[in-house]
Amino acid sequence: MFRTWQQDSSYIFGAASGVTLQGNNTDIRYTRATPAHTAPTAVYSSCRSMGPIPDINLNYNLTWIFPVDSGFYYLVRLHFCEIGKYITRVNERVFDIFLNNQAAQEEADVIAWSTGVGIPIYQDYIVYMIPDGSRGKQDLWLALHPNMDTGSRFADAILNGLEIFKLNQSYGSLAGPNPEPVPIPLPLLQAQNSKSKGLSAFIIIGAALLFGIFALLSLVYFFILRKRERLGCWGSGKAKMMSMRRGGFSLPKELCRHFALSELREATNDFDDVLVIGHGGFGNVYKGYIDGGDTIVAIKRLKSKSKQGAHEFLTEIEMLSKLRHRHLVPLIGYCEEEGEMILVYDYMHHGTLRNHLYGADNDPLPWKQRLEICIGAARGLDYLHAGAQHPIIHRDIKSTNILLDKKWVAKVSDFGLSKMRPSDDPVTTVVKGTFGYMDPEYYKWMKLTQKSDVYSFGVVLLEVICGRAAVDRSLEYEQMSLANWARACIEKGRLDEIIDPLLMGQIADDCLEKFVETAYDCLLDQGIQRPTMDDVVARLEFALQLQDNADATAEALTLTVSE
Repeated sequence: MFRTWQQDSSYIFGAASGVTLQGNNTDIRYTRATPAHTAPTAVYSSCRSMGPIPDINLNYNLTWIFPVDSGFYYLVRLHFCEIGKYITRVNERVFDIFLNNQAAQEEADVIAWSTGVGIPIYQDYIVYMIPDGSRGKQDLWLALHPNMDTGSRFADAILNGLEIFKLNQSYGSLAGPNPEPVPIPLPLLQAQNSKSKGLSAFIIIGAALLFGIFALLSLVYFFILRKRERLGCWGSGKAKMMSMRRGGFSLPKELCRHFALSELREATNDFDDVLVIGHGGFGNVYKGYIDGGDTIVAIKRLKSKSKQGAHEFLTEIEMLSKLRHRHLVPLIGYCEEEGEMILVYDYMHHGTLRNHLYGADNDPLPWKQRLEICIGAARGLDYLHAGAQHPIIHRDIKSTNILLDKKWVAKVSDFGLSKMRPSDDPVTTVVKGTFGYMDPEYYKWMKLTQKSDVYSFGVVLLEVICGRAAVDRSLEYEQMSLANWARACIEKGRLDEIIDPLLMGQIADDCLEKFVETAYDCLLDQGIQRPTMDDVVARLEFALQLQDNADATAEALTLTVSE
């Protein structure tokens, strides 16, 4: 197929490069889905993984960086094939895939995809490189991180090969905004006219001069570009952080407290792994003690190597420092020192909503408590959309971003991807969020609206009523996507197939009907058809009232019978 495959060592980012493996004894078995021309056996019989040390693997990403032209879509094709003797079953090696620091795939499992050892498979993802001023080149980041939420046996990730396809623009062009000069090949010029030695010599001299000029221009361009990349590696985020150091970024102390790094090291026993209460592509979350141990806090330590991290760090500070609501997680302060980016929040004693629905050893939440949590989260989201001074689109609503405090009050968290919406017009922006929760309209057209949050919240409502993940690749194809499967069951009137068995007998019929109707309407294909969050709050409150009425009636009947 006229392709040349290269080693990946020149693209690996950072010292933590993992290990390379060769599966010389593994028979590569191509399939109809992945025929032999997809990639040679040399690609599928070799791989890079994170290595055998789980404690280290959980604290870093296996990362590659590829320079590409800005202003274009790219199809990123990742090639996978398990070739070792240790990974042979589903859920033994599960990991997350991040492209440009956004989640492209959660809970990737090569064995689940391919159905066996030595069977190659590939996955395609689309990435848009937003034009950045006059820069012709930008870095496309690929990162892999172990996902242990599923009970995976090994904290590891794997990649066998990668291809990046540049997609032409709507008018058919593949030309970059600032294409790099291509040197004129000297032997080709020399061969153009071999009949005249004088002319040949003239061409050689002219070509040499042109080559020198182009080389000089390329060198100057290279150094300017590298300097811009070094100065702007975090884009506007780093510029703002420089402003923070000079005092240009300041917030009233009562709104957002600035912590010294030494304070937070002391609060977490120098970021002791024993105190880790959460982790992800952004970094680790630690349980900490400040103010002499009197106050328990959650300390999110972002990975300083992340380009997107700086922008999300500043977005979170700017958003949460100006927002105060019962159902938004309170930001206490931040630390930006010695390259660290750290956020300090109120500690949420009961963790995430997801951990009380499935995938953890916690006691299941009763129906009425689940409904009250949904109402609280909806109120927090409604405040962002309609109650804040400037309307805000959260852009990453999911059950792991709804936290529960000591009294089980729901708090919307993680505002790193949030966008202010200055007008009623859609916000045109690169697609970010989490698969399984992402609004199809936003994903297709890059038009972000408040109804995108409504869609994501509809998926959360389904998680609450169904007690399962938004995406479960261990299930049959029709059931993998919770949104698609639940909608199909609702349309066919088969609610008994989707309701969490632990909730059977707890939900009043009227309440169930109103709740399911609300979730279904949130997931309608066209955003304009979906309810507003204000309407969602009203519907859920009505569902709670229906449940209370049913419970009161049942209690009265019980008393009458007992008398």
